Amino acid sequence: MKGAIWFVLIGVLLVAMALSRSVLRRLPLSTSMLYLAAGFALGPQVAGLLQVDIYSQSAMWERVTEVAVLVSLFAAGLKLRTPLRDGRWILPVRLATVSMTVTVGLVTLVGVTAMGLPVGAAVLLGGILAPTDPVLASDVQVTHPTDGDRLRFGLTGEAGLNDGTAFPFIMLGLGLLGLHEIGEFGWRWFAIDLVWAVVAGLGVGALLGTATGRLVLYLRREHREAVGLDDFLALGLIALAYGVALMLKGYGFLAVFAAGLALRRIERTEADGEEPPDDVAMAAQFAQSEEAATDKAKAPAYMAQAALGFTEQLERIGEVAVVLLLGGMISWNFLPGVAFWFIPLLFLVIRPLSVYVGLLGSRSTPMQRGLIAWFGIRGIGSVYYLTYAMQHGLPEQFSRSVAALVLATVAVSAVAHGISVTPLMARYSKRSRREADRLGVDRAALERREPARQPAGSGR
Repeated sequence: MKGAIWFVLIGVLLVAMALSRSVLRRLPLSTSMLYLAAGFALGPQVAGLLQVDIYSQSAMWERVTEVAVLVSLFAAGLKLRTPLRDGRWILPVRLATVSMTVTVGLVTLVGVTAMGLPVGAAVLLGGILAPTDPVLASDVQVTHPTDGDRLRFGLTGEAGLNDGTAFPFIMLGLGLLGLHEIGEFGWRWFAIDLVWAVVAGLGVGALLGTATGRLVLYLRREHREAVGLDDFLALGLIALAYGVALMLKGYGFLAVFAAGLALRRIERTEADGEEPPDDVAMAAQFAQSEEAATDKAKAPAYMAQAALGFTEQLERIGEVAVVLLLGGMISWNFLPGVAFWFIPLLFLVIRPLSVYVGLLGSRSTPMQRGLIAWFGIRGIGSVYYLTYAMQHGLPEQFSRSVAALVLATVAVSAVAHGISVTPLMARYSKRSRREADRLGVDRAALERREPARQPAGSGR
């Protein structure tokens, strides 16, 4: 009987979300907010139907969140069609490196001086909370592969990159706690956990994404083989890139993101930068055109669009499952007192300061910088890093306090950013349209033409 109740509850939730999707776009709400609320209602504080314990189930949580982040990172890579030589890439790279480092440093400082944490635990907390989330941040990401808006592009690229660039800080924190070998004076951490792991992850993803994409196109164009089942292609490439990167001691998150970028790069170079035809995108969405899949001119766009469409659907399913379970873990009884001042400090001081430092001298507008500073959404990636640390021996004296703070941060982020995303992004779009009208240009077209008009590196 209890199983039947669960089927009914989940069915009602999914049908309600499907029917109300267009309404949600007009309201100061996000889907993740509603999933979180539903999980809370089903959890021990209300109905008591959902019993979730991240401490005793950390291994399960590590795997579930790992898969959700991987799918989202691959989708983020497929969404970014901008060439790597384009100056707009400087924005997410700065956010994922400079701003990331500043955030970890400031959280470490607060952790040591105000929370009484040892340096290792404070660095670990910074690494867990520094990355923005590629899953819950979908409402502020690029809306389509040719979307050249700097704000959306920067947030999408940052979320794709910093789930990998946070890993060196996680390993450093574990090392300072004596749970990971970092070598004398940190030489092993610098050489292996920082330089090699980042380079290997990006290299493996780019190589496998390019090789797999080229092989599929060759079979389809020349032999009309390997047609259909693009969902298996996407899943296979995600698993292949992630597994090979881990075997080579590289960061698998970066490999999966790079694989998505490589697959999209093939489509863009084959099309000489032209947008994918609408008929190909529609056919790929419904997987209904073998002619488009094997056509020499349309095959690259079909492959990329089909892979993106499938991973986006899978991403939504993962969001429902993980955020619902997260909601079931929320309990007032375990809310740490430190959360009442630390979370506002993180979102209103540390994140804006790190963005300001990271984007110093950039050509982003004040409004874009302000929105980037606010939309530092924390989510499933932070939960993954938390459970990863637990599975690597994080002592219980730290794991319970850190976990309570991380879960509280994710919950507050889902609510605060969910409420603000619709009005703030609507205001941004309205101002962008006014600016385009003032200049007498089509803003979207202008953004798309930038790579052809500007020398590389000039469009920061």
